[in-house]
Amino acid sequence: MEAVKDSIAISAHAEIVYNTLIRTFSSENNYRAWHGSHVTCRWIKGKPFEKGSVLYAEEMLHGKPHKMKFMVTKNELNKCLEMKVLFPVSLVCPRGGFTVEPSSGGAIFTAVLYFRFTRLFRKFAGGRVRDIMAHMKEEGEGLKRIIESP
Repeated sequence: MEAVKDSIAISAHAEIVYNTLIRTFSSENNYRAWHGSHVTCRWIKGKPFEKGSVLYAEEMLHGKPHKMKFMVTKNELNKCLEMKVLFPVSLVCPRGGFTVEPSSGGAIFTAVLYFRFTRLFRKFAGGRVRDIMAHMKEEGEGLKRIIESP
């Protein structure tokens, strides 16, 4: 399994970054404000952010709609949110998450996705991998914009 990561420094305490991340998944409007390619998200099972809860999300990736479900596997207050990706996306990407680490002058926000990459997959889906990496970077920048904008 191969990790695809993106990190960004944000000028705010880790608690603020974490709480803003949580708010982005709390309403469709907040989810769309986070990134222009986000379409919708809603909790379809359990209480939001509790272990075992399921989030449904739609995004436009590489020009195509993607419908995904995520099950919360870990939620450590002000530190991390980890999710298991559910079928059928899990065939390619079984899990992912976000971490927030304190740093001097603020916090480091990191998004990570784990892919079942093989040489064959990279050969035929290289453009999609680059699109996903660009999307992750844009999400980090979007969270930074939301937090740091006056």
